[in-house]
Amino acid sequence: MTGKLTTHVLDTAEGRPARGVAIELWRVSPSPAAVPIKTATTNTFGRTDEALLEEPELVAGVYELRFAVGRYFTRRAINAGHDLPDPMFLDWIPIRFGVADASAHYHIPLLCSPWSYSTYRGS
Repeated sequence: MTGKLTTHVLDTAEGRPARGVAIELWRVSPSPAAVPIKTATTNTFGRTDEALLEEPELVAGVYELRFAVGRYFTRRAINAGHDLPDPMFLDWIPIRFGVADASAHYHIPLLCSPWSYSTYRGS
C-alpha cells in the first residue's frame, strides 16, 4: 500500500459537501516548530483534487490540518441573505494528528456547521 494523506469536508448544516474550503497542512514534528507544507481548496465534492501528501513526502510525525470554515460559512450566509455573529463561533478549525505508519492511508474528514465540528480517522 502507498501511504497518503487525504481529507474531505462535509457541511452538516446543509447536508452536503463543503465546496471552496481553504485548507492548510502543517508539519508539527519532528521539527521543533510548525512548518507549512501545502495549501488546497475543496472541490464540488468537498474533497481536494489530489492527496495532500503521499510517500515519500508523508513521513511519521505530527501534522495539523487547518480548515478555513469561517470564510466558507460567511459566503454561504451572504448568498442566502443570512447573518452570522461577529466574531464567528468557529473560524479556523485545527486538527492535530499523528502519523505512525507512513505507508498507511490517513483520511481525516471534517464534518462541520457554524456551531460544531467532528472528525475521525477514515479510510
